[in-house]
Amino acid sequence: MKRTLNKIYIIAFISIFTICETEAQTDANNDDTSIYKDFKTEHVWDAKVTIGNAISLGESKHGGRNIIPITGGTFEGPKIKGEVLPYGADWQLVRPDGDVELNARYLLKTDDGVTIQVINKVLIHNGVVDGKPESYIKSVIDLEAPKGSPYEYLNHAIFLGTLTIPATKPGETPYVIIGVYKVL
Repeated sequence: MKRTLNKIYIIAFISIFTICETEAQTDANNDDTSIYKDFKTEHVWDAKVTIGNAISLGESKHGGRNIIPITGGTFEGPKIKGEVLPYGADWQLVRPDGDVELNARYLLKTDDGVTIQVINKVLIHNGVVDGKPESYIKSVIDLEAPKGSPYEYLNHAIFLGTLTIPATKPGETPYVIIGVYKVL
């Protein structure tokens, strides 16, 4: 009898959850004031990340694999600044469709000595829209700061990013610029 009642409760819960979820999705899709209509962001920092020479792993079943060592750099924003530590890499996948997926993991050290882990997943798509070349380069960034640190607030938000790959001058160490934005 207890098992039967538990099954009934579970079925009822799933039914109610499904109805509520369907109604919420329908309302969100039809409501012009949906909270998902216009995301707003706040600039957190820009990082100049220096990189080493690519290590090619060759073609895999998913596409071409490369590893780009992260060798250092700096970052600065309105509430935070410091250095990029030389302990990371960007694991790249050049997909068969031509898009590039970057999966970078590295460390930042703030000017006051706090170490923050960064995991940055980037999608690069180069295409043609209305006969004009167009690039889409955006990322989702996961930040992990120590509990109790002045930067613990980074653990409680979603971050999006931009990636700029500037042309370097002869003899200049290659680098990328990463913009980090908190979704409000």
